[in-house]
Amino acid sequence: MTKLAEEVETYFPYVGVRPYQDDFITTIFEAVEGGRSALVEGSNGLGKTVAALSACLPTATKKKLKILYVARTHRQHDRVIEELKTISAKRSVSGISIRGRHEVCLNHVATRYAVDVRAFMEICELLKTKERCPYFENIEKKEYEFSSLQREITSKPYKSSEIQRICRKRGFCPYELVKSVLPDVNVIALSYLYVFDPVIRHVFLKSLATSLDRIILVIDEAHNLTETAIDIASSRLTLFAVRQAEIEAQKFNHRDIATFADLARQEIEKEATKIKKESLVPSEFITKLVKEKAGIEDPLRFFEHMEDAGNVIRRSLLAEGKNPRSYILGMGEFLKRWTDAAGDESFVNVISRYMSKRGGPTARLEIVALDPSKITAPVFSSVYSNVVMSGTLQPLEAYMRIVKLPDNTIQCIVPSPFPKDHVLPLISLGVTTAMERRTPEMYGKIIGRIEEIVQNTPGNTGVFAASYEVLNALLSAGLENVLARPLFNERRGMNSRENEKMVAEFKACADGDGAVLLGVQGGRSSEGVDFPGNQMNSVAIVGIPYAEPTPRIKAQIDYFDRRFPGMGREYGYVLPAMKKASQAAGRPIRTLSDMGAMIFLDQRFAAHYCQGFLPLWICENLRVLPDADHTISRELRHFFKEAS
Repeated sequence: MTKLAEEVETYFPYVGVRPYQDDFITTIFEAVEGGRSALVEGSNGLGKTVAALSACLPTATKKKLKILYVARTHRQHDRVIEELKTISAKRSVSGISIRGRHEVCLNHVATRYAVDVRAFMEICELLKTKERCPYFENIEKKEYEFSSLQREITSKPYKSSEIQRICRKRGFCPYELVKSVLPDVNVIALSYLYVFDPVIRHVFLKSLATSLDRIILVIDEAHNLTETAIDIASSRLTLFAVRQAEIEAQKFNHRDIATFADLARQEIEKEATKIKKESLVPSEFITKLVKEKAGIEDPLRFFEHMEDAGNVIRRSLLAEGKNPRSYILGMGEFLKRWTDAAGDESFVNVISRYMSKRGGPTARLEIVALDPSKITAPVFSSVYSNVVMSGTLQPLEAYMRIVKLPDNTIQCIVPSPFPKDHVLPLISLGVTTAMERRTPEMYGKIIGRIEEIVQNTPGNTGVFAASYEVLNALLSAGLENVLARPLFNERRGMNSRENEKMVAEFKACADGDGAVLLGVQGGRSSEGVDFPGNQMNSVAIVGIPYAEPTPRIKAQIDYFDRRFPGMGREYGYVLPAMKKASQAAGRPIRTLSDMGAMIFLDQRFAAHYCQGFLPLWICENLRVLPDADHTISRELRHFFKEAS
């Protein structure tokens, strides 16, 4: 056991450390103190949040640096503030968790009429300009009270929800209050977008009044970062948006833009009829459309003309007190990005067909990014220090290469703190969701194994399928009929509120006879939710969540093969799937007292190649069961009998 540095002990709020937590803290402290970065894999139950904060605060305080703690969910952001409050009882420190202005807004006009985030921002600016937001107006009207509130918020840690509650009571805008105190707090818990989206980061850093080189960046659940970076760098243009741009152009008498939008819509529709689901499109598709079909000599200049027209329309609508939204502007921005990405091998262009929310067929064009490091590397190379951590990062060298962390980054895998007899990882042979084996007989066999798991689990059971196709196939094959417990199943397109309600109802069953939660690997329930105690005693991992081999996935593999010869399939196809499976498997194990069984219902997990991508804390106890009925039952009965 490593003794904590004296500087760290002044911040660490608990009497003792958990097993291996001191190693985790020391690794981060030494890296940050030396101005280096740390890439650390640590399992659930290690206490990573308080460990990372305690390790970073001494250097941040001494060198007057700011800590940005990025995580995926609001619950994780709040967890940072909860731990910071514990620390502040020992050593004075301030911090806030922040949410987007649309999530904290108190103005019912804005929240009622905004259809998306961009529309909300436009309505918000409109209301402020027209002096129709009392919460914003009160900042000037009650200046002394607002200043007092600023001092209060910067004196100790506050969650975003707590700030919102205070502002509702006192009549101030929560977003403006948070923005005003950003330069004066020690720690900020926030989403990935504030740091990694270049446009949002530029605005955020202005409010922060701090440059990147004065920031210690902590990235929690860092296995999500690659996918987030890809999403940030990508862009899309729907047929609906093109049609709206055409209508807008006609209304504001931009005949050239209306004619072009009509032609673009026709060409996209025509191209979409040639494909079944998705196809790559050469970058010349837009160039030919503009030059040959529309007769426009200079495409880039025309797209800039669309942007200019869109901005004029926005200002005009704003002056009239209307929602300042311009589809012409959005279309111009997309086409300009398309042009900028032409010839860059780290992007591909895609056309895809899908069903709209109304149930009708439609299509879209997409600029799909292939290289997450284009988003991550500029940040990693600019901040004072990076602390990158998760329970599923192996192999670390692959992660470092994909996101381009600095060469001198310290890599560390911290052993699991869980007693080995608290974790039961099993692989069941004889079942698989491999495409060529997806038969009624196979699904029937998988359901039989799930039934064994549920019957021999004392509390709640989680079942996470490789995809919605597999999930729906299990339901169609009669899964619900064989379960003697209530079934809660995740649905495609479920919003966060619906999902939270479903999960809460499932968790409530832990106090009774138990229930079953059916979801997908990589979904909200399998990554963003904790299930301590009896809230989930066993979890079944049904299949490996390999992505459908679409043209964009094949392009991703080919790109990584060019960048990392021979590693394309591993980096672009295998690693993302195994990380999702590992995250889902870890749901029952959240605290040191938890007992959790994880059963991998796919024989492909038994291959040494696949096991090489599972976390060490799973592989240590992993056993392979033969293809026979009742073997799972015997293992679970023995495991939970020992636990009682």
